[in-house]
Amino acid sequence: MERQRYRDLIAWQKAIVLVGEVYRVTKGWPREEVFGLTNQARCSAVSVPANIAEGQGRTGAKEFLHHLSIANGSLCETETHLLIGQQLGYIEDPTLTPLLEQSTEVGRLIHGLMRSLR
Repeated sequence: MERQRYRDLIAWQKAIVLVGEVYRVTKGWPREEVFGLTNQARCSAVSVPANIAEGQGRTGAKEFLHHLSIANGSLCETETHLLIGQQLGYIEDPTLTPLLEQSTEVGRLIHGLMRSLR
């Protein structure tokens, strides 16, 4: 696979969009969650494109794979925080469903990148 700049990777681009959506949604969460669940959801979401970028910037495929694995874990963490937000009544199904669909797509793209590097 020809190495691309991280900003050219569709997985990175879609992960950036997901970060914006997570920030938008969590902005309306209760003030008492700012240093709790809100921060956790935002940090894990930011970790996804950050790890894609860092891995692509490394020198070898093995390192890229490692960072893609971390990005995928952060993606699962983000989904979990959003689902907890739903359990607590901070996010409704009509808002959550598209976020989870976006997350699934990012995950599919990350796994595709991983397959291409193996």
